[in-house]
Amino acid sequence: MVGLKEELLKSIWHAFTALDLDRSGKVLSHNLCTVLNVPHDPVALEEHFRDDDEGPVSNQGYMPYLNKFILERVQGNFDKVEFNRMCWTLCAKKNLSKSPLLISDEDAFKVWVIFNFLSEDKYPLIIVPEEIEYLLKKLTEAMGAGWQQEQFDHYKIALNTSREGLSAWELIDLIGSGQFSKGMDRQTVSMAINEVFNELILDVLKQGYMLKKGHKRKNWTERWFVLKPSIISYYVSEDLKDKKGDIILDGNCCVEALPDKDGKKCLFLIKCLDKSFEISASDKKKKQEWIQAIQTTVNLLRAGSPPPHKEARQKRKELRQKLLAEQEELERQMKELQTANENKQKELETVRKQLEAAAARAAEEEKKRLQTQVELQDRFSLELEREKMASSARVRQKMEEQVAQKSSELEQYLQRVRELEEMYKQLQEALEDEKQARQDEETVRKLQARLLEEESAKRAELEKWHLQQQQTIQMTEAEKQELENQRMIKEQALQVAMQQLEQLELERKEALEQYEEVKKKLEMAANNTKSWKDKVAHHEGLIRLIEPGSKNPHLITNWGPAAFTEAELEQRQKSWKGKKATSE
Repeated sequence: MVGLKEELLKSIWHAFTALDLDRSGKVLSHNLCTVLNVPHDPVALEEHFRDDDEGPVSNQGYMPYLNKFILERVQGNFDKVEFNRMCWTLCAKKNLSKSPLLISDEDAFKVWVIFNFLSEDKYPLIIVPEEIEYLLKKLTEAMGAGWQQEQFDHYKIALNTSREGLSAWELIDLIGSGQFSKGMDRQTVSMAINEVFNELILDVLKQGYMLKKGHKRKNWTERWFVLKPSIISYYVSEDLKDKKGDIILDGNCCVEALPDKDGKKCLFLIKCLDKSFEISASDKKKKQEWIQAIQTTVNLLRAGSPPPHKEARQKRKELRQKLLAEQEELERQMKELQTANENKQKELETVRKQLEAAAARAAEEEKKRLQTQVELQDRFSLELEREKMASSARVRQKMEEQVAQKSSELEQYLQRVRELEEMYKQLQEALEDEKQARQDEETVRKLQARLLEEESAKRAELEKWHLQQQQTIQMTEAEKQELENQRMIKEQALQVAMQQLEQLELERKEALEQYEEVKKKLEMAANNTKSWKDKVAHHEGLIRLIEPGSKNPHLITNWGPAAFTEAELEQRQKSWKGKKATSE
């Protein structure tokens, strides 16, 4: 009820401020009781608005009566559109701009209601730039146009330099001027305003034509469906004049897709506790959109959440309040930092002055110190001159004694150096002798090593000769045994060869016998062949051997084709003539 009261107060505020101050309370109260379905109480009304000094004739005085006798009695069983239209009627004539607009009065009324929904909860009512951007984006999207962010940024900068936001009438002028809807006709803008009004004010989550199956006659009828947060209403057409029924939604409802049947496609079912509804969408996309929208609505009912646009508005307000609190906190911190900075500057200025005073004192002290130093230097120079003159004789004598002492020490040092050089020469000669002895010793050692190596080599050679002799003896015995084995093998091979030779001799004799038999058979076959050839030659004129036919053309006789071709006949004639000549 708190949210409903705040929404009602915004529209009432417009109506109250538009009426004359002396009669605004009575007129407005009477109209409010009528549209809000609140019982009239004429006695309380007259008592509260009696003409005396204590009567409420201001906003502050009217609020107690409004809360006690009207708003606290509102039950929610009233038409919000009619309530807003009544308040609009009371305030529009006085505040609406006289300049021509690109939107109708009905569209201006809807923009005014949207303003009350999006405005801040403080008076006088204004809509901040963030909500203006949200509304213009919704309208641009509904018109199917592209959002011009750069254009709005320029407008927002100009707006922020002059004020915090716009009033309802300035918002109507902004939308009616067409500044953010260039290129769009009045009808397109009007349809966009109506679509945003349905979503934000009437809580219409989705709407459109679909087919519904009847519960009694089981026939399919086209209806205009309107989905709201807790109800789906369906009408004869989209003008919403003839309502046919409602589908009450709660957390127990569910929606599921159905397979195509009875010639109907894109079916889905809405299940409620007391009844189920079969719906047919125009296409698969619409079907999926409706199922998703209904399921989202049911989920919101189960979670007890408000509609998406109201929840989004609340989140935007909370975000703005958070940003405002952060900004105020930042400003407070900046002020604290500025104060601390100023205090620090003052402290630094004090320290700077102290440092300047200390520097002045230090400069004065330095000046005095330099003056004292100059005086001391002058005094020291005088004393030094006196000391030099008094001690010059003593210094000369002392220096002569020191020179004599140094000369004696130098002689002793030179003598010591000569002794050391002699000792160095002797030591070097001893080192040379030792080095030569070591070289001789190394030569003898190498000679001994070479003799040992030669002796080892000779011993190894003798052992090698001994091994070779042993191997030669062993090889001689092995060769003797090998020769004996080879002799035995050759004797065995000779015996085998003799046996094979005898076998071959027998086979040769058998082959000769077979050859003689074959030779006789060939002679007999040759004789037989010769006798046949003679017979064939004798009867050659009567019998012709069967041979492959010639490709030359055959001769034709009275009895048909001849047995010989013309070429064959000529050849035969030549053969006969030759034989005849031979016989003669």
